[in-house]
Amino acid sequence: MYYVYILKSKKDSMNYIGSTNDLRKRFNLHNDGKVFSTRLRVPFDLVYYEAYKSEKDARVREHNLKLRTRAYTQLKQRIANSLAGLVRG
Repeated sequence: MYYVYILKSKKDSMNYIGSTNDLRKRFNLHNDGKVFSTRLRVPFDLVYYEAYKSEKDARVREHNLKLRTRAYTQLKQRIANSLAGLVRG
């Protein structure tokens, strides 16, 4: 399986969108500060993920969420309670 995921930084409350074929491992890498693009924003909470059978489908979805404001806005509206329920640490 391939996953598209959203992390929320407990440090600055910013969201990060990514994709992977091993969600647990990737989440741990983010929180251990081993991912260059997020290392200064640790720790993270996993707030959302989607599973895909095809890597290409996951990559297209990740791309759309990152570059298409409408797709990301619609998703944030669907998961508003999950995003709001996190307390900064």
